[in-house]
Amino acid sequence: MIEIRRTLSVVALAAAGFAAVACHKPGPQTAAGVPAAQGAAGDSLPVVVLETTKGRIVIQLDRNRAPKTVENFLNHVNAHFYDGLVFHRVIRGFMIQAGVLTAAGMEKTSNAQPVPNEADNGLKNVRGAVALARTYDPQSGGVQFFINVVDNPPLDFTARTVAGWGYAVFGHVTEGMDVADRISAVPTTRQGSYENLPVEPVVMTRVYVQEAK
Repeated sequence: MIEIRRTLSVVALAAAGFAAVACHKPGPQTAAGVPAAQGAAGDSLPVVVLETTKGRIVIQLDRNRAPKTVENFLNHVNAHFYDGLVFHRVIRGFMIQAGVLTAAGMEKTSNAQPVPNEADNGLKNVRGAVALARTYDPQSGGVQFFINVVDNPPLDFTARTVAGWGYAVFGHVTEGMDVADRISAVPTTRQGSYENLPVEPVVMTRVYVQEAK
């Protein structure tokens, strides 16, 4: 197990198109021990709820298409890793990203290993798709994730190359896209190495696995 200290970022929308950008922020960090996934172990389509200060977002995960990514995400959800973190990268007409920064500006890290890129699973970065963020390295995905608020085909898998790997989709929003849209529209600023940071923090107050009905 290794501690991940680097901020994993999804691609940024640049003037010339989509360009991968890795964001780094020095400062205090806390490591989180992550236990094995609990709950919904036999469920191929587990559901995770994000309770945020802007409303509730419900995500259905796809364990069949992205088993390693889903397992990693559930591990962190069950460890309450995401509770209290903010959407730290918000780009109107693109996506909203979370998984590293607290409302107090502290970075939170995990000792889990990076997740093998599962972007070649046939799932696309369409509106409502939830995908794993990463750096330029296709195999660097960890705890950060993003929700596409529009169709983003440039983020899809095309080839097993650095340029073609794309970003692994592992679920989709089934409820609360209006909330995601509201988040994507909040005013943002730049703070340190964080660009597109909401001026007023949008906090995930509680993230949990919804029990099967």
